[in-house]
Order: sequence, then structure tokens, then C-alpha cells
Amino acid sequence: MESLKRRDFIKSSSALVGAAAITSSSVGQVFAAGSDVIKVALIGCGGRGTGATFDAFNSGQNIQLVAMADAFQDNLDNTYKTLKEKFGDKVNVPDSRKYVGFDGYKAAIKDADVVILTTPPGFRPMHFEEAVKAGKHVFMEKPVAVDIPGIRRVLAAAKEAKAKKLNVVVGLQRRFQTNYREAIKRIQDGAIGDVVSGQVYWNSGGVWVRPRKPNQTEMEYQMRNWYYFNWLCGDHIVEQHVHNIDIANWIKGKYPVSIQGTGSRAHRTGKEYGEIYDNFAVELTYDDGTVVYSQCRHFEGISNRVDETFQATKGRVYLSAGNQAVLWDHQGKEIYRHDPKGNPNAYQQEHKELFAAIANGEYKFDNAEYGAYSTLTGIIGRIACYTGKVIKWNDAMQSNIDLMPAQYSWDAMPKIVPGADGLYPVAKPGIDVDKFI
Repeated sequence: MESLKRRDFIKSSSALVGAAAITSSSVGQVFAAGSDVIKVALIGCGGRGTGATFDAFNSGQNIQLVAMADAFQDNLDNTYKTLKEKFGDKVNVPDSRKYVGFDGYKAAIKDADVVILTTPPGFRPMHFEEAVKAGKHVFMEKPVAVDIPGIRRVLAAAKEAKAKKLNVVVGLQRRFQTNYREAIKRIQDGAIGDVVSGQVYWNSGGVWVRPRKPNQTEMEYQMRNWYYFNWLCGDHIVEQHVHNIDIANWIKGKYPVSIQGTGSRAHRTGKEYGEIYDNFAVELTYDDGTVVYSQCRHFEGISNRVDETFQATKGRVYLSAGNQAVLWDHQGKEIYRHDPKGNPNAYQQEHKELFAAIANGEYKFDNAEYGAYSTLTGIIGRIACYTGKVIKWNDAMQSNIDLMPAQYSWDAMPKIVPGADGLYPVAKPGIDVDKFI
């Protein structure tokens, strides 16, 4: 990818203080705030989908949920019940617009003006592609893909979305968080000079496990435990750590030219953890020689850390999702500290700004491209650790390694299945190279 100048990139990617903004213009159907209803379809009825729909309803616009889709009937039923009890008539989803199964998203998308995409990430490229094809505005959760063919699909759909002037917001909510916006604006204006190194972290105790049930097919088991399978999740360097990686790219105003690192399954080694690693340590090298160190792990009972820090020619900065942002000069004098009082919730803010743009008939948000490239950064980091190789950005973009199943049905088999001992194959650096690049 052609290198981008740091400050030009940051100015374009942080216009409207962090969300990718495009010059306002008429966007398809114009929604008059407070009068015309904005019809929403929810694709993916898990916890994140429920939360995103809450945020849409609380955006201040006239929202109506008109369609829902999920692979699982129980997920759809539980989310419908929760939303209906909270929002009443704003949830207008009769049984005829409740779609269950792998293909239900296609029908649900047709019913809406805006589509919320919150399924496991592996499905994101095909769902985003369909929404753009149908001419719908989109909110889609991060990450936006799990493999490089998926990234190419998202980038192609993003280009089409631009041509159709469809607003697209990606759930990298730090881009909508006041402390990040204010700090990065100051960095953009030269407050601490040029960033020359950094460290980004997502260290936590890990997430849920759902035990295998009798008579469950392998497809259903993996879908229920989607976090532990790369075709659905991408590994936690992609699924969670993408937030911190995105900050590194935003701060630098460009994307790495090469990535190398190491990782393993040190503690979470049981069959219930599928095929993913429990730790990664990665170096992101940019074209100006800057190296950002990236670390993420799922270890229980140790200290957690989720934040970012960067060093520059005239100072340094510390950032965290807990509304912290501090800039110091090169002598250690504090030059800016963000006041967290009264800051809006970033999850809410991204929906507030998206639905305001749609209600006003404006084209403002084009997050899909940076969402795809930051997701790609995580994917290349995973490949580098799984193979033990230095992976160059441009070489990775040519990859045709497709993680998705050949077909989607409950009796179909994913590409990764357990052995006779119930354990799933795990990447061995230096040995399984051909499987990943």
C-alpha cells in the first residue's frame, strides 16, 4: 500500500474529531429529524447486537427496529424479548420479519434503512457486502474480517459504499471517545512532535466458554463458541486487540510495512479453547522506522492492562479507554490532561453521530476502510506469530488463505475439526507455515 503522510492522514481520519468524515451531501432518502422513521435491521442477536440496538434507540432519532436475523432461534427470541420490554412499540418485528438461519440476513436487510451487523466477525464481509449492495447505511462491529480474502471483500464493498454515499460506522469506538479525539488532535497539531515508538496492550483474563452439549453438531458447537475458532473470531489479537492496534495506526497516520512477533498457548491449553493462542507479542514496523510494540494475552490471575502509550521527538502520551489522556513534553512537564467529567459514552456516541447524519440526509462516515486496514494489521500479526516469519504488508495482501467453510449448514463441517483426543490443531511456528501464508 502506498505510504501516507502522517499529518495528512490524521487530518483526514480524524475530521469531525476522529470519525472519518466526508463532505456532507444528499444521501438517498432524506430523513427529517423527529418525523420520518429510520428503519433498522439487526443482524446478529447476541450481547453486542442487543447493546448496539440499545445505543441506536438512545441516539435521539426516530428509530424503529423492523427486522432481526440470527443463526440461532434462542438468540433471536431472547434479544427480541429484552428489546420489546424496554422499547415497546419501537420494536416492530412480527414473526414474519424474524429470520433464523445462515441466510436470514438477506431478507432482514431488505426491510431496513440501516443495518446493524453484530454477528461473529467471520460473517462480516458477506453481510457488509449484501448491505451495501442493497443500498443500506451500516453500523458494523469490529473486527470486519478474519482473513485476507475477507479484507479484500470489505474494501471492495467500502468502495461501493462511497460511490452510493452510504454512511458506514465501524465499532472501533475509541475513534468516537473524547479523550482520544482531543489527545490525537493535539498530536496532529505537533504538540509532542513526531511519534517514534509506542506500546499498545490488551491483557486480560479471557472470555466465556460454553460446554459442548449432547447431539450438538460440530458446526453448532463452534458457532456457540465462536471466540475460539479463527474462521469466526480471528484470534484475540484480531477480535479484541484490534482496538489498540487501531490507535497505533491512527496515531502514526499510516499502516505497518512489516510485522513480526511471537505467541503461544501457555495456559489456556484445553480442548474448550479451540485453536487460538492465549498470548501474542508483536512488533509493528512503519515505513519511517517507527516500531510499535503490541501485546495481548488471556491469562487468569495476573495484572490486566488495556491502554496505549507513545513516545515522540518532543514528548510522550498516555491513553486509555477509561477516559484518560495525558501529554508530557520531553522534560516530563505535563502539557495536557483530559478532564473525564461529563464525557459521553463512546458506544453511544458512535450511534448518535451515525443516526444524526442519516436523519439529516448527510454523508459523513466512511469508517470501513480504516476498519479493514486495522483489522488487517491484526490478521498479519496473527500470521506472523503462527508462522514465526516476518510478514510484509504488501505480500500479505496477496494471500488467498480462506478460513471460511465451503458451505453453511448445521451438518456442514468447518475446516478445523478436533482430533480423536478432542483437541483442535494449533499453529506451530516454523512448521505450519504453508497453512497460513
